[in-house]
Amino acid sequence: MMNVKAWRSRLVIAGAAALLLGQGAARGQAIVITPLPPPALLTTLPPLPALNSTQADAALAVRLVVKLGQRRVYVYRGEQVLAKYQIAIGKRGWETPTGNFQVLSKEKNPVFKSFRTGKLIKPGPENPLGVRWIGIWTDGKIQLGFHGTNQEELLGQAVSHGCIRMRNRDVTAMFDLVSLGTEVVVER
Repeated sequence: MMNVKAWRSRLVIAGAAALLLGQGAARGQAIVITPLPPPALLTTLPPLPALNSTQADAALAVRLVVKLGQRRVYVYRGEQVLAKYQIAIGKRGWETPTGNFQVLSKEKNPVFKSFRTGKLIKPGPENPLGVRWIGIWTDGKIQLGFHGTNQEELLGQAVSHGCIRMRNRDVTAMFDLVSLGTEVVVER
């Protein structure tokens, strides 16, 4: 059996001989090259374990992790951070709930309905939901989620009624990465 160092040496020599063969053939000379045996080490490695479809889907799945204390949301695919965005969170008495959630709804250019007055605000610059809505919690009456804002200067603060506010460009980018059922973890 040939060791790896000897095998590599013969491979370099064979590569040089092949180069010479091309030059020799141009002059009408024949060069004979003997085939090299395959290295034993390469044929004895075990195959990599196959991932089942559930494991593969989980490894590729996007998930969101909200860190309230940092005022940031992180977008992960597996263990890789794809993006992180600054957020505003719930104010005292209206704290953003912690726990495990999932994306329940997605809406482009949402209509805002005040839970206090019932007033509707159509999409546009006056809409406090901005340009995207990603719902993660509801009690059947009130909904909480990620949304854009018409007050970007308040990002980084605790000012909302429990929702997670984002820059319109950031929530638009995140909207395209998540699907219904995407995992959302909200931590202190």
